[in-house]
Amino acid sequence: MIKLKRKWRNSRREEDKFSLPTRDDPTQDDSRPIDTQEQEELVRSLEQKQTEQSRIWRGVFSALLLCFVVFLIFSIFHQASFPWELRYHAYFMGDIDSWIVIAADWIAVLACLMAVKGLLHSSKSNRKWIWYSCFTGLLLAAFWLYHMLSMPKFRWDIIWLPFGPLSGAGLSLYVDHLLTESSNEIRKLRGYMYSYKTT
Repeated sequence: MIKLKRKWRNSRREEDKFSLPTRDDPTQDDSRPIDTQEQEELVRSLEQKQTEQSRIWRGVFSALLLCFVVFLIFSIFHQASFPWELRYHAYFMGDIDSWIVIAADWIAVLACLMAVKGLLHSSKSNRKWIWYSCFTGLLLAAFWLYHMLSMPKFRWDIIWLPFGPLSGAGLSLYVDHLLTESSNEIRKLRGYMYSYKTT
């Protein structure tokens, strides 16, 4: 019986060699408070990382919106030069005047540019531009959906006309919200700093 007990203990020890640790190394003392200077360095490094990440993500989504703006401007000039030649505009040939399609595309450009302005200037006063972009996108979506639903057959290939600018504005609003929330969390962390000096 004793031999069996020893074998069982030895086999358990061998198994434990290959298992993940369930607690930290007892030689390290994690219960000691962090020095004020260490806290400051940690918070400052988090602030720098957050600023870099914010700049990158705002730039990425602004660039995507600007690509869409370039496409819309190409579409406008093509409609002005060769009316109804583009298929997604030709669907509306019998229902809408050419100048109305061009005006709707200019409004889409304006909505995207407002979202870009709100994204690139990340202050509370400039966040209103993203909201303006959302409202403009909603009006544009209502305009295009009205005309799409009055067509004899609903065209799914042009669903981006009503929802392109609105999606861009909504995505900008979401990205801005996430980045602002992240910044607020770091600000809270700075508020939680305490005074402690190591001896």
